[in-house]
Amino acid sequence: MEPVALERFHSPGKGSGLRSRRSVRPGELLYRDVPFAYVLSKQQLGSVCERCLRRNENLHRCSQCKVAKYCGRTCQKEAWLDHKQECKCLKSIEPNFPPDSVRLAGRIVFKLLRQSVCPSEKLYSFSDLQSNTEQLSEEMKDGLRHLAQTLQLYLKTEIQDESQLPPAIDFFQIFTKVSVKI
Repeated sequence: MEPVALERFHSPGKGSGLRSRRSVRPGELLYRDVPFAYVLSKQQLGSVCERCLRRNENLHRCSQCKVAKYCGRTCQKEAWLDHKQECKCLKSIEPNFPPDSVRLAGRIVFKLLRQSVCPSEKLYSFSDLQSNTEQLSEEMKDGLRHLAQTLQLYLKTEIQDESQLPPAIDFFQIFTKVSVKI
């Protein structure tokens, strides 16, 4: 099967989109990739492998943070690049635990700092995502500012000051890009 050529396009009033440059059959796989960043919800921790996301009753926990759990050594090794800095942050704030959105934003920050490029970023980079800040209520903006402050505290062991970050990494903007207003 030849790969489907996808292209970005702008739809006035709707934002950006992707479309195929050739006809596709119903049900045809157009694109597959790994997520840029993800975290398990707090409710799923301990019952699902942090790497492969399979349910498993015999998970092995990270010996450092004691939060992340894996099916075995293979999953743990594959997850280490994404978990390494997060692990230090989780240890530094125990017994507290950050909200899921703060953990996700933390993983996004670490990925952006590594400047590792996913294949999907050839179509869209994180900076291409719209923030829709202007459509948020003041109450929602205040909530996201609070999350950005929580993120700064959470990341303190790895990033002492937000001024150390490239200008493209703005904690508030990360939350505006990953938060969806319905």
